[in-house]
Amino acid sequence: MNPRHLLAIESSCDETSAAVVRDDRGTDYRECAGSQRVVRDDLSILSNIVLSQDEIHAPYGGVVPELASRQHLKAVTPVVRESLATAGLPLAAMDFFAVTQGPGLIGSLLVGLSFAKGLAYYYRKPVLGIDHVQAHIESAFIDRPDLVFPALALVVSGGHTSLFLMKKKLRYQVIGRTRDDAAGEALDKIAKFLELGYPGGPIIQKLAENGDPGRFPFGLPRMSDRSLDFSFSGLKTAAIRIVRENGIGKDSASLPDFLASFESAVVRALLGNIIRATEIHSPKSLVLGGGVARNKRLRAAFEKAAAERGLPFALPTPKLCTDNAAMIGALAWAKIKAAKKKIPLSQDLDAYPRSPR
Repeated sequence: MNPRHLLAIESSCDETSAAVVRDDRGTDYRECAGSQRVVRDDLSILSNIVLSQDEIHAPYGGVVPELASRQHLKAVTPVVRESLATAGLPLAAMDFFAVTQGPGLIGSLLVGLSFAKGLAYYYRKPVLGIDHVQAHIESAFIDRPDLVFPALALVVSGGHTSLFLMKKKLRYQVIGRTRDDAAGEALDKIAKFLELGYPGGPIIQKLAENGDPGRFPFGLPRMSDRSLDFSFSGLKTAAIRIVRENGIGKDSASLPDFLASFESAVVRALLGNIIRATEIHSPKSLVLGGGVARNKRLRAAFEKAAAERGLPFALPTPKLCTDNAAMIGALAWAKIKAAKKKIPLSQDLDAYPRSPR
């Protein structure tokens, strides 16, 4: 059987990304545009081009939806062209198209969705709409396709903090989600309050490296209904109070200790729910994904929690943690392989800004 190729597009927020993913037995492992192709037994990522908008949104301390969608309009064609050039394949060689359908910023989503639907219509090939949050989970399986089920999967980013129980592949049961701010959003807001820059998470991580995480105590939120939901608005409010009471500014000597303490509190809140969920659901493996999964403190705590419980775990490489089209393509192939009938040519896809409940 000849290998099949898929072009994936991601435009849910402020990264424009395109990837070419090949479905085969992965015997090819050549250098590609300065970096090795990602290959496993059944999947080869031939290209994964990501164009960030950080510089555009930095002056505002967060993503401006209108600016994001305008930039996607400018970037989507050159990003797709670069992805195809890196893979060494033309559009006509694609057997499928895949695109982020939601959740995300509606204007941004519509740019990628319309572009992918147009390509699929012209080339008469199927197009699959992919859930962005589920794709973050799949990114962890790119390097660990052998992970066993049931699995607990935590997705942590600037827009999402959700905990899933996966009893089998492609089955996602939400067992916990944030009731207010996402974890990454809380980090960004504290960075903005302190005028540290954007995006806040990586800046806080760098400044907190040599800080004392025990210097400023933070109490962790608890759900009165004892659910596995998250809440970070209280931590954010407590952080602002500590800043004001201690006169902490971006040039303060105590800033690294404060940031380390706040970052540690966010990690403890995330890991606390994972640990509780393992006790309730007895999973056989753990998965972590999303942009905040790049955070070194979180990665170390996650690995330690998994090791202490003797559970295998999956963590995406840092490049696959942020929004990218390779994870969209990987999930698309998983869905294609699991389909019991031929994928139709239907173009009936609509964007959705929030995750279906």
